[in-house]
Amino acid sequence: MSKPGQTILVALRKMIASGELFGVSRMPVRMAFRTLEQEGLLVPFGGRGFQVRSITPMEIAGAVDVRGVLEGLAARQMAERGLTQEARDELEACLVQGDALFEKGYVTEDDLEVYHDMNMRLHRVIVAGSGNRAIADALARNDHLPFASVTALAVDRDNLIREYRRFNFAHMQHHAVVDALVSGQGARAEAIMREHANATLRYAEIFGAGLNERMKVIQRSN
Repeated sequence: MSKPGQTILVALRKMIASGELFGVSRMPVRMAFRTLEQEGLLVPFGGRGFQVRSITPMEIAGAVDVRGVLEGLAARQMAERGLTQEARDELEACLVQGDALFEKGYVTEDDLEVYHDMNMRLHRVIVAGSGNRAIADALARNDHLPFASVTALAVDRDNLIREYRRFNFAHMQHHAVVDALVSGQGARAEAIMREHANATLRYAEIFGAGLNERMKVIQRSN
């Protein structure tokens, strides 16, 4: 890095650490760093500072497994409690929206943006429908790892034909889990949700080779 570039880098670090960049004092910045450390995203560095923790594909895959277990539990408990009419309507609206995306036989990047938003709504309805706050809290903790959350989606921009098959299959799983929920089949709903968490992300392909420039990552806030 050139000397001017190094000077700017040092200045930016100082601005962030002091809170100047955000217009706050140092204390809120330190508290934010401590929170990120507790969430596993930062590790102590150099005695007083922090650095971003390296996260392995195996850790991400493990977090996705945990999400599958938690969402599977949510689906089972929702099925056992019974669905409210509002929840049924929301789930049905998600299915209809997804069907409209795939019925034409192909998808665009814009379609997958719409799919991603629909997918998040469906998952959140199921978690909320469980009536178990502990599941939502555990998911929030687990979701701090990159790509482990339903809010993140990696899309292969150079192979939308394959992505059509992948996400159409995932949407068929949506239909299957909603059918199990409406039918009160808790064990079936749980099994489908656990499989769904892993099948839609293709971890072996995406993270085995590493994310490259052809992969577009769609990320939403919680």
